[in-house]
Amino acid sequence: MPAIRIKDAAALLGVSDDTIRRWVDSGSLPSSTDESGRKVIAGDVLAEFARDHASPPPDPLGVGSSARNRFTGLVTKVTSDRVMSEVQMQCGPFTVVSLMSTESVRQLGLQPGSVAVAAVKATTVVVETPAS
Repeated sequence: MPAIRIKDAAALLGVSDDTIRRWVDSGSLPSSTDESGRKVIAGDVLAEFARDHASPPPDPLGVGSSARNRFTGLVTKVTSDRVMSEVQMQCGPFTVVSLMSTESVRQLGLQPGSVAVAAVKATTVVVETPAS
């Protein structure tokens, strides 16, 4: 299981390093110490925390925005049968779900706590801003 450094956990969850440290110090987010003496979080622990504490994004009509097509995130759940799998990722405040073959999941080594990139290709992308 990957051990994720505080700064990397912060980037994956879309919060500051200080927020992660506060969660660790309060006992909300368990951590351990790596061989260099740095605090780290087990990937599966961070995945469960992300899944349990995900907050919906702000109202998209409240500010102008356009999302990019590549989302780095943390795999939070993998549900597989013999042929197909559903992979859930937490990419900052966004949950991304992908359906793929179970063989692909095995080849990519996807499991809760894995860091991955969701590349999204769409034929239509709608960009919205508040009405003027």
